[in-house]
Amino acid sequence: MTLYNNIPGTNYLENHDLTTFSTMRLQTKGDIILVASLEALSTLLKDLNKNKKPYRLLGWGANQILRALKNEVYIKLEFAFDAKYFEQVRDEYELPASLALTQLTSHALKFGLKGWEVLTGIPASLGGAIYMNAGTRLGEIKDLLISVSVMDRAGKIREHQVNEKSFSYRHNHFVNDGEVIVGAKLKHYGLDESVPKKIQEYADYRKKTQPTNLKTCGCVFQNYSPTLPAGMAIDCLGLGGLEWGDLEISTKHSNFFVNKGKATDADFDHFVEFVQDLLLRYYFSEFELEVKV
Repeated sequence: MTLYNNIPGTNYLENHDLTTFSTMRLQTKGDIILVASLEALSTLLKDLNKNKKPYRLLGWGANQILRALKNEVYIKLEFAFDAKYFEQVRDEYELPASLALTQLTSHALKFGLKGWEVLTGIPASLGGAIYMNAGTRLGEIKDLLISVSVMDRAGKIREHQVNEKSFSYRHNHFVNDGEVIVGAKLKHYGLDESVPKKIQEYADYRKKTQPTNLKTCGCVFQNYSPTLPAGMAIDCLGLGGLEWGDLEISTKHSNFFVNKGKATDADFDHFVEFVQDLLLRYYFSEFELEVKV
């Protein structure tokens, strides 16, 4: 793998501590390549695919459980971005996939961009949010997208024009296996002086109802139905506060599992399996994971 050190714009870290690369901070190690440019990513993808080396993309790690992969490598994009780009309002925004959604929310808060309030409180990179069609109760990111730039296995970029078939709940339908979202063009719905208030109110709501300041991966399970969301289903079984080693089901929102110390991915697996089994016994339905494992 040392040959990847020879690609300008990459930084290959072998058997690296990946604990800080996810919001849940589970203890794990693995190989990771940090990529600083499109040119570097293009060369890297061509080399990885030529040598049949499996890889996985890593954004903020907010909805991911990282594994200690033996034969695979993680790729994390760290494209440069000049914050001065956000000093003025634009009709359309061309942004890199590695950009943090918090920067978009700050821009919307400052100028009142209508529609961008849906991104409030989502701890993700733009690319990661697009990949899973991230959203809140205010809406989903799909409604802000004009087009998405995707790099294929051969290192070439194609533009996907977003349409009504591009996304479904927490899924995209245009990124193929091995492809990488590298950027996107976003729109807004004009300026609205009520947007800053909406952003602040929803941010306050999330702080009150979710353990936003603790080590979690966001919601663990997908909602079974609108009338029985996963958190409510877990609450009804009296599982809030249940501990498994250093993991705990949040007493603030039961669909959040909190890492209180040095939990591992194996601990997470065991705890999830235990909770899933109880949910199946009582509700006769398999609650699928929302977090990507």
